[in-house]
Amino acid sequence: MQLEVVLVALLCERLLFRPAKNIGILRTTMELHLTNTLTRKKQEFHPIHPGKVGLYVCGPTVYNIASIGNFRSFIFADVLRRTLELNGYEVRHVMNITDVGHLVGDGDDGEDKMMLAMRREGKSAWEIAEYYTDIFLKDIKRLNLRDPHTMPRATDHIKEQIEMVEEIEKNGYAYKTSDGIYFDTAKLPGYGVLAGQSQEDKEAGARVQVNPEKRNPADFALWKFSPQDQKRDMEWESPWGMGFPGWHIECSAMSEKYLDSPFDIHTGGEDHITTHHPNEIAQTEAARGHTLAKWWLHGAFLKVDGGKMSKSKQNIYTLDQVIERGAEALALRYFYLSAHYRSSLNFTWESVGAAQNALNHLRNAIWGMGSVSGDVHIESMEAFRSALNNDLDTPGALAVLWDMLKDASIPNSEKRATILKMDAVLGLDLHVTAQNAGEIPQEVQDLMNKRKEAREAKDWTRSDEIREQIEALGFDLLDTAHGAEVRPRYSAS
Repeated sequence: MQLEVVLVALLCERLLFRPAKNIGILRTTMELHLTNTLTRKKQEFHPIHPGKVGLYVCGPTVYNIASIGNFRSFIFADVLRRTLELNGYEVRHVMNITDVGHLVGDGDDGEDKMMLAMRREGKSAWEIAEYYTDIFLKDIKRLNLRDPHTMPRATDHIKEQIEMVEEIEKNGYAYKTSDGIYFDTAKLPGYGVLAGQSQEDKEAGARVQVNPEKRNPADFALWKFSPQDQKRDMEWESPWGMGFPGWHIECSAMSEKYLDSPFDIHTGGEDHITTHHPNEIAQTEAARGHTLAKWWLHGAFLKVDGGKMSKSKQNIYTLDQVIERGAEALALRYFYLSAHYRSSLNFTWESVGAAQNALNHLRNAIWGMGSVSGDVHIESMEAFRSALNNDLDTPGALAVLWDMLKDASIPNSEKRATILKMDAVLGLDLHVTAQNAGEIPQEVQDLMNKRKEAREAKDWTRSDEIREQIEALGFDLLDTAHGAEVRPRYSAS
């Protein structure tokens, strides 16, 4: 009797963990570990509300076309969201659109980036914002980023920003100067903790004060006054006079509106660790008395040819420029996945070309598997998820995929199903290849037969002509030891 109970238990366990063809997630227990900049530790992730995650991603300032460096940060956040969903979490994803208040110095010096673009292009600030927002949305589609559930614009949330500044002022953390309302960082003992700096360190490392009325060099603008001698395209009435919000207040106000506070995870590039994100944290603590987010994740910079991207080096590339050089948007995505999000990654034209080749090899492998899907190969899928759950180790996840492809003991039907499951996180649109796997149009098949006849007759000129016709139809022809084979040709888009 006891043996029967054991056998039944084992059978139930096999049924429970046997993946079906269209499972949403694997039902095994596996902890997700993420590196929290706030604690400087890789820790097991637990959401504030069981089963649900609030995710805020620092979005673009829409005064110019986003660079491939910007998109590395957005891709890492997209992989984070997909990994959370793979683990069964319901994710609420918010990404802001900064269309006012971001000064060229990233602090309180210089002019608004939107105003700079307005003069550069002879358009209104509103036209600039709309134009570059549209380009950004087009680019994230091409890179196959999942749409955020909400993409609030700073200019649509002036009311919320003013109300938060009023709370900060009421609680004694703000003061007025001739050019705006400033946050008094000396009043907040924990200011700068995200960057691992004390108040003294922050002040020592701060820029030379542009406004001599600031009490501390690290103090930052919550609200800026419009110049007396000119009318801005973007300005609003406030309790302190006509003006516009500082850059940092929008994220505190909008994240709270759409996610409440505290929420679970806030992401951005590593350049936000020293100024923008500490200021967000300070604003929410001053206004609400609690932290903004529990987890802060930051992606490393993208290098170009071993150095920093800069205008002087003319190496700030856009997605369109990558495509013009013959690589697909998804090849750039594959390139980003080839390195850990917190590790340095060096962009060269050779490296993105290698990523394109790897992506094409992957597609060819799927295409050659045929259209029959089996069950997900559980060992490979668990190894894949284990890599991702280790602080989003995408290189490790890709290695699992390639190891599975090389394993002759795994049926193609299982490989196909597993790859498509993995692609729910990788986001390489491999299902597009899988839908037409192994299918050769009749026109191409007829040409292959004619080419075979030409080669048997040693009519090499005719054989080459037919090859060109096959390639014109979107297929590459390969002469192998087993005869001629064709594979779809993939092009940049």
